[in-house]
Amino acid sequence: MTVISIQNVEKVYKLYNKPVDRLKETFHVARRSYHTDHFALKGVSFNVEKGETLGLIGKNGSGKSTLLKIITGVLTPTTGTVNTTGRIAALLELGAGFNPEYTGMENIYLNGTMMGYSREEMEVKVPAIIEFADIGQFINQPVKTYSSGMFARLAFSVAINVDPDILIVDEALSVGDIFFQSKCYRKFEEFAEKGKTILFVSHDMGSIIKYCDRSIVLNEGALIAEGPSRDMVDLYKKIVSNNFSANEDESVTIDKSNPDSFWKEKLSNQNLKYLEYGNQKAGIIDYALFNDKGEITSTVVRNETFSLKIKVEFYEKINDPIFAYTIKDAKGNDITGTNTMFENVGTGIAEQGSIYEISFDQALPLHNGEYLISLGCTGYEDGEFQVYHRLYDLLILNIISDRATVGFFDAESKISIKRN
Repeated sequence: MTVISIQNVEKVYKLYNKPVDRLKETFHVARRSYHTDHFALKGVSFNVEKGETLGLIGKNGSGKSTLLKIITGVLTPTTGTVNTTGRIAALLELGAGFNPEYTGMENIYLNGTMMGYSREEMEVKVPAIIEFADIGQFINQPVKTYSSGMFARLAFSVAINVDPDILIVDEALSVGDIFFQSKCYRKFEEFAEKGKTILFVSHDMGSIIKYCDRSIVLNEGALIAEGPSRDMVDLYKKIVSNNFSANEDESVTIDKSNPDSFWKEKLSNQNLKYLEYGNQKAGIIDYALFNDKGEITSTVVRNETFSLKIKVEFYEKINDPIFAYTIKDAKGNDITGTNTMFENVGTGIAEQGSIYEISFDQALPLHNGEYLISLGCTGYEDGEFQVYHRLYDLLILNIISDRATVGFFDAESKISIKRN
């Protein structure tokens, strides 16, 4: 049974260079146009079946939030039709539908009223909502005093406990701690077991693979593909790493024979606030991450082999240069790293004008999340440590996994249980 039907939906916004242009257009005798059309959605069509958990993925600005607002009735499509069957609960934006001046308790009843429940019906649901949110006495405080985490707890608790037929979640869980997120995902599984429908938007590709039966990919307002979540995540990875082409047979290629064809020009994951220093006797002139297919990427599946490649040009003759990388988490903790000296890889004498290409090939058992990669070229001269060139926090590495464990990495424990 189809519970959401989207047919040829377009959403067009009129963009004006100046506010006065809107007024000019409205009253111009010859109906002169002063705007340009921006297509937030371009002829999107798909169906969602009852009991399905559908992932919706795409880069920021691809049209995901616009589409969800149309499905929930917050926005009206410019063209096309949207039909839904059943009661919808949506977490489109953190705290959306909450009055900041009301207490948490008052907002529970307010949201229930918006969904068509009477006060008596909500009184039955309130204990479960309070228990799930678990924000203590803050339930009786104005929500404007809440942290983002408390907002997320209460908003999700209301949405999940009003017994909707369709639950729509748009990145609302990203602010919650790991324990709250785990509790929410258990609710997802309970929903699925009850035959409920979930439309899930997230940049956490591990969760998309784990919880979504299938996914659709949006790019620049258009639906690019739909199918098994793992395949759609692979496509998404190509999009975010600039390896996607509208022609499936095409992809970005690297011309290694042409020194003017730089890998870094294809990057989508460079941190523009990186730190750079060194004595300029050598320079890191190129760098990129490559997946196991040889494509430039910023996203790697846990334990999937990938390569970190760098090119270094030498402006002076240097004996035994050391090439290195480190990976940090979002809090700045060093997670791992190595260099040619640690790995006992001889580098020889780098002549002036020579260019070295170094490849670090590995698989990482890290958790879902974003990490920062730093690069370096160093060495020793007369026993003194020298930094020729360092680029700190240069590249963003996204790790995705369908497993959840505690700590920095996945120990891949194998569990066995004996009962006496």
